[in-house]
Amino acid sequence: MNKDILGLQPSRMWHYFYEITQVPRPSKKEEQIIEYLVKFGEKFELETIVDAVGNVVIRKGGTQGMEAHKTVVLQSHMDMVCEKNSDIEFDFDKDAIQTQIAGEWVKAIGTTLGADDGIGIAASLAILESDEIAHPPIEALFTMDEETGLTGAFGLSKDLLKGRILLNLDSEDEGEIFIGCAGGRDTLAELPINYDTVNNKVAMRISISGLNGGHSGDDIQKGYGNANKLLNRILFEAKQKFEINLQYIDGGNLRNAIAREAYAVVFISADKIDGLKTLVIDFENIFKAEYHKTELRLKVDISETDADNKVISNKDFDKIIQAIYACPHGVLAWSQDIDDFVETSTNLASIKLKEGKIIFTTSQRSSVASALDDACNMVASNFNMIGANVRHTDGYPGWAPNPDSEILEISKASYIDLFKKEPKVLAIHAGLECGLIGEKYPGMDMVSFGPTIKGAHSPDERIKIDTAQMFWDHLIDILKRIPKI
Repeated sequence: MNKDILGLQPSRMWHYFYEITQVPRPSKKEEQIIEYLVKFGEKFELETIVDAVGNVVIRKGGTQGMEAHKTVVLQSHMDMVCEKNSDIEFDFDKDAIQTQIAGEWVKAIGTTLGADDGIGIAASLAILESDEIAHPPIEALFTMDEETGLTGAFGLSKDLLKGRILLNLDSEDEGEIFIGCAGGRDTLAELPINYDTVNNKVAMRISISGLNGGHSGDDIQKGYGNANKLLNRILFEAKQKFEINLQYIDGGNLRNAIAREAYAVVFISADKIDGLKTLVIDFENIFKAEYHKTELRLKVDISETDADNKVISNKDFDKIIQAIYACPHGVLAWSQDIDDFVETSTNLASIKLKEGKIIFTTSQRSSVASALDDACNMVASNFNMIGANVRHTDGYPGWAPNPDSEILEISKASYIDLFKKEPKVLAIHAGLECGLIGEKYPGMDMVSFGPTIKGAHSPDERIKIDTAQMFWDHLIDILKRIPKI
C-alpha cells in the first residue's frame, strides 16, 4: 500500500508521483508544493522562478546536439481536487494521499488521487532530472489553482516564457491528442432565507450517496446522476404528499465536479413517517431503474435524526425546490462540426446553506462563445425568477483548434511510429489552461495529451498503469523530434 507504486514503470516518473502524493496541495493552498518544486530546482542546479502569483518555472538547456532546437514548454498544474468519501477522516491540508494498486489501476484510499495533474508534474520532473533523455531546451511551467479559478494561468505574465511550443500534460485519455477546449463560466445564485419553527414533528435525514460524480467537463455526457437533482425529486414529492418542512440541505462540493452526495433534514408528523419511508424506498428503486447502467452503487437512505425546531419558511422551501427542479443540468448541445463532441453543457454543482442564505453554484461550458452566453443566461433566469441574487464569474476562454499545427504533426507521427496506430485528434469539453496561455502568447503551438485517468474530481479517481508508460514513451519521443530553430 502507498509505496507499492514505486515498483511501477517508468520508475522515475512514478518515484516523483509518489513524492507528490506526500505533499498537500489543495487549490489556493499550494505553498507546500511550490516549496517542493523550488527545492527540486535547487538540488539539480536548474534556473527556478516563482512568479508573482505563485506559478513555478524550471528551465533546463537542451542536451548535447539539441541545444539549438526549439524550446518546449512542459505545462502542468500544481493543485488537485480535494474530494473524499463521507466515511473517511482526512485533512487535505496536512495528510498524505494513500495510494494503492488495484488491478490495472493506481487509485487512492477514499480520496481523490491527484493524478490530475500530479502525473504531469511527475513526468516533467523526471525529464528535468535525467542526464540520459535527449531533449531540446525545456521550460517546465507549473501553474497554481487551475481547478478552482485558473488563477495561475490568468496571472501568467506575457514575458515569462521563452518557448513557443507547449505540451499540456493535463489530458485524461491515452491515444487522444487534444488541440482545442471549451471556454467556461460559473453562475452563482444566493437566496436569503426566512425561518419559522415547528412543533410536534420528527426530524428525518434523507440522503443520496454512491454516485460516480466525476468531472463536469469530461464526464457530463456519460449519463451520471446528479445528487442535487435526485434529492430534490424526493423533497418535491414529499412536500406535496406529507407537508414536510425543510430545515437543512447540502449537496455537492466543487464547481467542476458532478454532485456525488447530497442530504436534507426535514420535519414530518409522526403519523406520516412510514409513508415518507415508503416514498424514499420507492424513489431508490426508481433511480436504480433510471440509472441501471451508470450508477451501480447508488443509495438512498432515510433515518431519524436530532435537530432543533427551526425550519426554512414554506415560501422559501417552495422557491428552493422549484429552482432546483427547473435548473438545467447536463448536455445542452452537441457539436455540429465534431462527431460525438459536447458543445455546450451546464452543471448544478453544489447547494450550500450558510449564514441565512442558500447558495447555488453552477458551471457552464461551451466551445461556442455565444452558446456559452446563452447557457449562462438560461441558468441565471431560472434563479432570477425566485428572487435570488445572481452573478457570473469572469470565466476563461476556449482554445481554438489549429489543424495545421507543427507540434500536432510531430505528436501524431510519434504516436504512429511508437504504437502502430493512429491517435485520435480531438477537442475537449473540459477547460484547459491552453486557452488562457494562448491569449497571453499568440502563436503558441500547443497540444494536450496524457495517460488514461478515470473518475477525476471524485474519490474514484484512478490512473491506468499501462497507459502511464505509453504517455511517458510518447512524451520522450516527441521531445527527440523537436526541430531546430
